Amino acid sequence: MDIFPAIDLVGGKCVRLIQGQYHRQITYEDDPVKQAKLFAEAGAKWLHIVDLEGAKVGEPINIDAVEAIVSSGVGLKIEIGGGVRNEEGIRQMLDVGVERVIIGTSAVSEFDWFVQMVNKFPHKLVLGLDARGSRVAIRGWTKEGQYQLWDFAAQVGNLPLAAIIYTDINKDGMMDGPNFERTQAMVDAVDIPVIAAGGVTELGDVVKLIELGVGGVVIGRALYEGSLDLKEAIEAARQASR
Repeated sequence: MDIFPAIDLVGGKCVRLIQGQYHRQITYEDDPVKQAKLFAEAGAKWLHIVDLEGAKVGEPINIDAVEAIVSSGVGLKIEIGGGVRNEEGIRQMLDVGVERVIIGTSAVSEFDWFVQMVNKFPHKLVLGLDARGSRVAIRGWTKEGQYQLWDFAAQVGNLPLAAIIYTDINKDGMMDGPNFERTQAMVDAVDIPVIAAGGVTELGDVVKLIELGVGGVVIGRALYEGSLDLKEAIEAARQASR
């Protein structure tokens, strides 16, 4: 059970979008390296990065910021998503030094290719399942894919994925708690570790998600605005892993 503090990048800065809407952006920190170091000092082992501009245009945009975090020696294992939609992009991210790569849009729109990539990079890829209601969203959450959430999840059960990140878009950045019911359903539907994202606001949310059996929790806005202490979240996860 891991805690994943989040850095979402736009223009090389740490931001959050409300419900994934690009016109509802909050900028928290101009220097992502500084923010990553703060997370590491609080005891984090992982860092969750999303290149929001990359997700929108379909190719990595904030690669310099990612390289700066890796080369800073902060010591965090990094998972990154946003705009990685071909094998070259996967290799580029892994070569930079990230631990694993999140694939969302291309997993949904080019499923056969995704299966090939998961088998080529076993336990290095994470499936990003982002949904409004039961419908999977793609292209930086700007479009709906053709799949229902559970139908798609059922297709990946035997793949050597590192994890599935399930994000309820309607909860993301809203500071009103996760969608516990759908998260539980996702945990029950697959044997792959499920990382919960979207809406985590306070320590009680983390504890309840741990009780649901998730493999990790992504926390963003709550850390930046102080409603949740990262050290306390990490300690709760540590206790649950005993």
